[in-house]
Amino acid sequence: MASLADFEPLAAVIPATKVEITVSCRNLLDRDTFSKSDPICVLYTQTVANREWREFGRTEVIDNTLNPDFVHKFILDYFFEERQNLRFDLYDLDSKSENLSKHKDFLGQMYCTLGEVVGSPGSRMERSLIGIPGKNCGTVIVKAEELGNCRESVLMQFCGNKLDKKDFFGKSDPFLVFYRSNEDGTFTICHKTEVVKNTLDPVWQAFKIPVRALCNGDYDRAIKIEVYDWDRDGGHDYIGEFSTSYRELSKGHTQFTVWEVLNPKKKKKKKKYLNSGTVTLLSCFIDVEVTFLDYIKGGTQINFTVAIDFTASNGNPSQPTSLHYMSPYHLNAYALALRAVGEIIQDYDSDKLFPALGFGAKLPPDGRVSHEFPLNGNPDNPYCSGIEGVLEAYYQSLKSVRLYGPTYFSPVINHVARYASLVKDGSEYFILLIISDGVISDMAQTKESIVNASSLPMSIIIVGVGPAEFDEMIELDGDEVRISSRGRFAERDIVQFVPFRDYIDRRGNHILSMARLAKDVLAEIPDQFLQYVRSRGIKPQHSAHSTISKPPASLVHPIHPLQTQI
Repeated sequence: MASLADFEPLAAVIPATKVEITVSCRNLLDRDTFSKSDPICVLYTQTVANREWREFGRTEVIDNTLNPDFVHKFILDYFFEERQNLRFDLYDLDSKSENLSKHKDFLGQMYCTLGEVVGSPGSRMERSLIGIPGKNCGTVIVKAEELGNCRESVLMQFCGNKLDKKDFFGKSDPFLVFYRSNEDGTFTICHKTEVVKNTLDPVWQAFKIPVRALCNGDYDRAIKIEVYDWDRDGGHDYIGEFSTSYRELSKGHTQFTVWEVLNPKKKKKKKKYLNSGTVTLLSCFIDVEVTFLDYIKGGTQINFTVAIDFTASNGNPSQPTSLHYMSPYHLNAYALALRAVGEIIQDYDSDKLFPALGFGAKLPPDGRVSHEFPLNGNPDNPYCSGIEGVLEAYYQSLKSVRLYGPTYFSPVINHVARYASLVKDGSEYFILLIISDGVISDMAQTKESIVNASSLPMSIIIVGVGPAEFDEMIELDGDEVRISSRGRFAERDIVQFVPFRDYIDRRGNHILSMARLAKDVLAEIPDQFLQYVRSRGIKPQHSAHSTISKPPASLVHPIHPLQTQI
């Protein structure tokens, strides 16, 4: 039985949505002498831990064509927070063997991520095939479509009748726990109702849950529902259970459905045992919701900005003990965190131009302290080309600036908020990654900046590096208590904080460390985005992918006036 002690409904792992991948090719190489090629496409996915490519599936063979439109679809789980590497290999099938090594006519291959496919205009990506030196191998077209049953949510209400009395001085305090079944026969908690005090005939509040959380899109998969009597000490008394399926639940919109609550141990002991009460589904309403991928397909761009801490507490960058030390053998924690987050987000930004800022350093030539300076040294155009460009600008900054202090977060938050305030139609969403090593010196101003930003289309990721306690950063993460400033509470929880040390792989596998970090800090982004657009009634654009451009240089806020003199 799964543990109930620390379960929170929103903390349960909800399966990713699923996307259907369609493959077409144009102008493939003709490898047959007396006819055209007979192409087949093989899809490979890559494991995170050891970077091993594994065959995921194959299309059908289409005879005698250089322009195949394959009918077979690949169904993939989609996670925004993961880098899902794909490889498409094309072969000319010239025997009936399933062993690809026996098919000598290799036609080319294409590498990409699933994020690149869904983030392309209209979720359609066309790329050249590679793999045969000196040959033009043609192109492959990959299209992604979210499966319809992943969009469904269900609003349900249950009541109980004549449940077993468990309390000595009263009745029972019943609640329901829902579990979805996994393919390996295990169960995972996916929802828990509220407790209704002192009754054997409870009526629980209606609740809404994504269908994929209940059954991962399989309408006939078992759903187990357990009934408990709540106890203050956490040792909740088991009343009984019953099983159903989403298909059975969905009939509740036209009829009442009643289940007997059974306690197997009680049934074994008592010959006349019938049940431990009943549970009735009072209502069931199915809603098809607009999803994160609908907005991405409609043209929403994710704009990524990074801000790096250059305060003296990081240590002298020329010393191996420094958090900014550039080892010739591996990336430092700042570079690892930047790459982990940036390499995933960049798939959703069409021009791959990222503003990169630093704070807490003395700048040349006059040594003034700045808490908002461009890593590339250009205040009029702080954009770097791709994540590699950001890393290069970061390394160059370490050679030219002098680490100083104090640690101010509010200037870089306000910097991104200025741009986010200009775009309120859902066409752009802004993500700020702050990487820092310790105590925040402008906590009151930072809180105010976050409260102001919570009404804008933006999210903030804070990664703490080094051995510090990070108490202030934990406070900014509004998971426990919604952040407030001057009596105003944040409209949304937009901050996610993690300490980098929690994700370091003990065996030194940096790829695994980055994957774990990205998974945690990015998992909330789609929901934070949806909270923003839904609260403002913004619908996704159904036209082709709109062209979103960065603000022209004339709109880029001049950084000089905000640089702080100490």
